[in-house]
Amino acid sequence: MALLKFPVMQLGKPVVFGPNSKPFMLPPREETRLLVKPLVIQAKGNARIESPKIRNRRMQRKFTGTPTRPRLSVFCSDKQLYAMLVDDQNQKCLFYGSTLQKSIRDNPPCTTTEAARLVGEELIKVCVDLDINEISTYDRNGFARGERIQAFEIAIARHGFLPH
Repeated sequence: MALLKFPVMQLGKPVVFGPNSKPFMLPPREETRLLVKPLVIQAKGNARIESPKIRNRRMQRKFTGTPTRPRLSVFCSDKQLYAMLVDDQNQKCLFYGSTLQKSIRDNPPCTTTEAARLVGEELIKVCVDLDINEISTYDRNGFARGERIQAFEIAIARHGFLPH
């Protein structure tokens, strides 16, 4: 293959500061005062959906139980229900019942929903023995009213223990 020869073209050097260059003058600087607004950061409302458990922890600070008007706290796990009557002033548990107790579960063998109803009936018996006529607050610990909690509520609502 033959090499092609092209005529070489020479470029002149770039003239930045040469004999034909003109002096570069900056425009005169004027004093201007810019109005600078202060930075204001506004907090927006909580956009996320608040967890029922977090809301319940905040609400628990407001509720206190007394020996004559205890707080009824109900916890519902995946399979069981636990209920407590709590005297917050003396830091005592006046009643504890769960669907796991043999006295509730064994005679006759029953489902968890039926056992939850029996826990509510046991709670009523203890309240009558302790001369408790009303409950200060009903604390579901942020849990939704499922099948077991509804069965428990029906049992205690018959005797008027649920606050309005």
